[in-house]
Amino acid sequence: MRTAFTELVGVRHPLVQTGMGWVAGPRLVSAVANAGALGILASATMPLEQLKAAVREVKSRTDQPFGVNLRADAADARERVRLIVDEGVRVASFALAPSRELIAELKDAGVVVVPSIGARRHAEKVAAWGADAVIVQGGEGGGHTGDVATTVLLPQVVDAVDIPVIAAGGFHDGRGLVAALSYGAAGLAMGTRFLLTSDSTVPDAVKARYLAATVKDVTLTTAVDGLPHRMLRTSLVDSLQSAGRSRTLLRAVRHAAAFRKLSGLSWADLVRDGLAMKHGKELSWSQVLLAANTPMLLRAAMVEGRTDLGVMASGQVAGVIDDLPSCAELVARVLAEAEDTLVRLHRPHTSGALPTPG
Repeated sequence: MRTAFTELVGVRHPLVQTGMGWVAGPRLVSAVANAGALGILASATMPLEQLKAAVREVKSRTDQPFGVNLRADAADARERVRLIVDEGVRVASFALAPSRELIAELKDAGVVVVPSIGARRHAEKVAAWGADAVIVQGGEGGGHTGDVATTVLLPQVVDAVDIPVIAAGGFHDGRGLVAALSYGAAGLAMGTRFLLTSDSTVPDAVKARYLAATVKDVTLTTAVDGLPHRMLRTSLVDSLQSAGRSRTLLRAVRHAAAFRKLSGLSWADLVRDGLAMKHGKELSWSQVLLAANTPMLLRAAMVEGRTDLGVMASGQVAGVIDDLPSCAELVARVLAEAEDTLVRLHRPHTSGALPTPG
């Protein structure tokens, strides 16, 4: 199944594993790459030297193309760009729109630039600046997300830009791949589905919580960091939603102190990062701190297995996933399902005519 996206990045299949913080590490990314899809390494939670080591570990595990997800507003964004250029990384993805200058620097070095966007105007902007492709996430997607459904947003963006568009938000199988292609997408990106594989390093207890979740157990809340954030409903989320300002601020300071120690950031850096994540919204100081150290809340669950204290970002699709295949098994399954779906669509109706209404 060749598309404009597979030709652009050099992978065998039009599937992408998104750059999930604390989840998309070398083991998962290399497993996805070896399965013929594009794995994206999450770098926002890694200091620069750790990112270098992670990139080299992926390269030691696979000779297939892979990508690195970057924060365009990070203080060391240019150093990270130079690192992936020097290391020969094929794709740079961005959770926030990169500047025109960063795009140009990457393209000049032969790196494919693929920002993630949640609105048509954002896609138009990065396309005009030279982005090679875009990942379009509808509101069903996990983590920070918008409020426009994929089925509405995706065709808008496909009609608006002339670069490959990758669909994300609400997908987990081959039927979804065919649906995305029918809208004009050149591929499919999945986060939660790749998180729930045997190659993912997320603790078993956390995976069990995801597998047990129903669609109604996935909520969209602003209580964690003041921004719309889709995640599993937990006691922590419930307590944040019901907490008063003083209690929320105390919790935010405690988490911020822990993340500052882990990341090596100063308090000024934390506040700067929190303010950068505001996106023009009015946030309280506790929300600014929570926005800055949301990675710490994610780490508690995704690394330490603390489902009681951590945040578990999740797409709504978690409610319909019930197994943990390997990445190779998942990719093969999605492609087989897509082929079966295409065969069914082309098969004549058994009666030889369309059914009559009524």
